[in-house]
Amino acid sequence: MGKAAQPHSTGFTLVELLVTLSVLMLLAGLAMAYGSAGLARFRVETASRRVLLGLEAGRTAALQSGQPCSLHLGEKGWEAPASSSLAACAGVNVPLVEGIESSVVELEHNMPATVRFTSNGLILDGGTVVLRSDGTELERCVVVSLPLGVTRVGRMASGSCQRDTSL
Repeated sequence: MGKAAQPHSTGFTLVELLVTLSVLMLLAGLAMAYGSAGLARFRVETASRRVLLGLEAGRTAALQSGQPCSLHLGEKGWEAPASSSLAACAGVNVPLVEGIESSVVELEHNMPATVRFTSNGLILDGGTVVLRSDGTELERCVVVSLPLGVTRVGRMASGSCQRDTSL
């Protein structure tokens, strides 16, 4: 009785290994490209909601204190105004972004330096806030219209804030 033939080793060849690594690197590159675009979009969406949150916090602070108050919208978010004839809205400090550098979201607005809230929570100053970030074409806008400070969120298109049906 003869000895049975031994099967050959079932390892990878160098060519198979290089092809596998190339495919994995290509997939990783695609994931990073799509992931960074999604992250940039998320930053813009979050910042627009935080603009609205700051307005609501100002309204609430004025209502709770029964006194008019004011806030300033700077590149880092809502904060107490540097100088104002009105007191700052108590306890309101709403950053546009948290946990990341604020410079990743670009803020542009035509709001006055001091946004005023009446003692019954109405916003006395209006304007448009535009938010954008590198890595996404999305430009989100928040409009504060007068006389009652009604707010809406939209998408910048053709130089104006348009209604966004995806919201």
